[in-house]
Formats: sequence, structure tokens, C-alpha cells
Amino acid sequence: MKEPQKSYSVEEATRAAEHFCAYQERCHQDVERKLKKIGMIDDAIDQIIPHLLQHNFLNETRFAKVFAGGKFRIKKWGRVRIVRELKMRGLNKRTIDIGLAEIPDGDYLKTFDSLSRKRVSQLTETNKFKRRKKLADYLLYRGWESHLVYAKAKELIPD
Repeated sequence: MKEPQKSYSVEEATRAAEHFCAYQERCHQDVERKLKKIGMIDDAIDQIIPHLLQHNFLNETRFAKVFAGGKFRIKKWGRVRIVRELKMRGLNKRTIDIGLAEIPDGDYLKTFDSLSRKRVSQLTETNKFKRRKKLADYLLYRGWESHLVYAKAKELIPD
């Protein structure tokens, strides 16, 4: 049998949301989902989110910058994947572009090159066309642009 869920007052939920946002950067969608999970109604959510914005607990531009920079540096994601993930979180194009600006072009291409070379060295496939496909699939999954991927695959696995 499921235990009854604790009910929160608007003040308690606000404090919980502040803590949730202070722990790590969040987007509106994350906060809304969390508030719904703890059983808050839409009217209360409509009261809490402006409070979080007003007191700078919630800032989507800051979230986009941290998200884009972190996913690029730590997970080695390309711009395509970062954009897709940010769109899924409901961010607008302008905010996404600001987030992507956190990734310097030089670092982007350097990371792409080292990631590609590392992956090629891990491939055991002997057929060059299958090797190329495996490399391309890996890089495309991670969100790197297709024109970069196919040029790099041809460069690293020549005819």
C-alpha cells in the first residue's frame, strides 16, 4: 500500500524549490516538474516560480550557459545534442544561442578531433567502410555536426 504523500504549504514548497535551485542550476521545466511531484497545484506553482525568478534562484540564461558548458566539457557533447536537449527543456532559441556562446570554437574543434582520434583507436572493425560508419554513428549520437563528422571519418579512415 502506498503511503500518503506529505502535503506542503506554499511557503514550505517555496523553500523546497529555493533549495532545489540553489543546489544546481535548473530550468523552469525542472522546477515545475518537481513542484508537481510534491503535489502542488497549478495556482501555487504560478505563485512560486515568479518568486524564484525575482530572487534569482531561477535564471534560464544562466542555466543554458552552465548546461552547454558542462555537457561539452564533461560529456564531450556536440552543439547539435546540446541544442536538442535545451529545446526539450523548453528554452527559446535566443537563450540557447547564449548558452552555446560559452563554448569557444577552438576548444570545440580540438575536442572533436581528440574524441574522433580516441574513438578510431578503440574500433576493432577491419572493414574500412564499417569502421567509418561506426565512427560516424558514435560522433553523430554525441551531437557533432554531420559535415564535421563525415569529413573527419574520411580523414582518419582514408580510402
